[in-house]
Amino acid sequence: MKTLLDPPVLLDVYNRLDRITPASPRGWGRMTPHQMVCHLNDSFRLALGERTASPGKAPLPPAILKVIALRLPLPWPQNYATRPEMDQLITGTPPAEFAADIALLRSLLHRFADPHLSAFAPHPVFGTMSSWEWRRWGFLHADHHFRQFGL
Repeated sequence: MKTLLDPPVLLDVYNRLDRITPASPRGWGRMTPHQMVCHLNDSFRLALGERTASPGKAPLPPAILKVIALRLPLPWPQNYATRPEMDQLITGTPPAEFAADIALLRSLLHRFADPHLSAFAPHPVFGTMSSWEWRRWGFLHADHHFRQFGL
């Protein structure tokens, strides 16, 4: 299973990030490419304990949902609502300058993928997650949004 602890996987994520532009066509959802970059920034900052988010309600118990989301070979559902604090149209960080927001995402990915990092904040839906689970989530979340823009 791919995680951001695997250097080739992380390199692929960086390469896909390098291909996103403000004009990248959206396949689903309402975010612009720039909003998506800021959404990923907010989400990685949440994992690193630099942002908070309100707890989310899940259709299943968090432990079961976490197994489904992180371990089953299924794509994440499209148009699933995020927490308001991660939504750039509500209280998420608004886009500023595209190149700067991309650079911030590269920096956050680098910090998040550091194998020496072991302390993470709880996830607003899944709760406490291991380092491996967070790195798996990080890959799947970035992959989900890159696929949203055809990357």
